[in-house]
Amino acid sequence: MDTQRTTEETAMRFMIIVPATPETEQGRTGTQQQFADMQAYNEQMLKAGVFVDGQGLHPSAKGARVTWEDGDWVVTDGPFAEAGELIAGFTIIDVSSREEAIEWLRKWPTSCAPGPGLALELRQVFAPEDFTATHPETVSTGRLQL
Repeated sequence: MDTQRTTEETAMRFMIIVPATPETEQGRTGTQQQFADMQAYNEQMLKAGVFVDGQGLHPSAKGARVTWEDGDWVVTDGPFAEAGELIAGFTIIDVSSREEAIEWLRKWPTSCAPGPGLALELRQVFAPEDFTATHPETVSTGRLQL
């Protein structure tokens, strides 16, 4: 892949969502090998010009959920029991197609692969132009920030 990519070549952003596990919910951050493998993978994406961002998340015990109930915001502190619904981290890539995003996902370090019953999830990120049909005045004035 060429390191000098044009806007036309990188018209789609995708988020790779990494599921939480009992280990990540206990605050474990991985082995030295997993760190080395993930660093090499991120460097490969950087050199290819597709890496946008990637972050690991603290356990849900350090988080909160905020819901709108009966006309007010209600805060529920973590931890949260639904480990299968929680995320441990994410990576955002800027690619030319869903197929290219899946190819990058297939290169994910096997040492960092989710365990049985868990999967990496790929989701396309909305771009401002995705809203031109429903909010043309906002997009055309540049006021919409995503």
